[in-house]
Amino acid sequence: MRVLGTDLSEVASFAVQHAYLAGVPLLLGLLISLPLGWVALRRRWLYPPVIVGTGLLYTIPSLALFVLLPGILGTQILDPLNVIVAMTLYTIALLTRTVADGLGSVPDHVRQAATAMGYGPLRRFFAVELPMAVPVISAGLRVAAVSNVSMVSVAALIGVSQLGLLFTDGFSRSAMGPIVIGVLACVLLALLFDLLILAVTRALTPWRRAVRA
Repeated sequence: MRVLGTDLSEVASFAVQHAYLAGVPLLLGLLISLPLGWVALRRRWLYPPVIVGTGLLYTIPSLALFVLLPGILGTQILDPLNVIVAMTLYTIALLTRTVADGLGSVPDHVRQAATAMGYGPLRRFFAVELPMAVPVISAGLRVAAVSNVSMVSVAALIGVSQLGLLFTDGFSRSAMGPIVIGVLACVLLALLFDLLILAVTRALTPWRRAVRA
């Protein structure tokens, strides 16, 4: 089926690849940002270099990073791994401060109560601090998800298969159809990511529903 001169089956294939290239780095970036944010919060002297250092990653132009990474990683220019590594770095840049701020928002009396109940640092982190920081981390994750969906499309300039190819195709043929379809598909994908994050956040914070009730 074609809409605006664009094969929707091809769009669906691009969307799946786009979701992979944006979603995997989101998970990897979160997993890396959690210990970084925790260390930055617990060792105050490390907070400036960790937060500023990770934040500077976001200033690297995405196209330049996509081109440079094959030489660093020893991969081919069209290898999706280049995009995954680049987007993971950008996700870390966005999430590290958010994780530190989220963990820092946990009231001291809650930590003290958990310690008094016999919780060690690691158990307290996973059972008390991290769950209470979920809403703040979730807000940062939603921003990172939208950013990833947007930035992945730049990889089309080096030929990586995803929704961004609709933009380059439309531009090369002076056809608005593929560009419009590509924009709509990216917006829809970003919305799906956002709804998924909201659903997971809701599942992980049942006490918030109880308070509102």
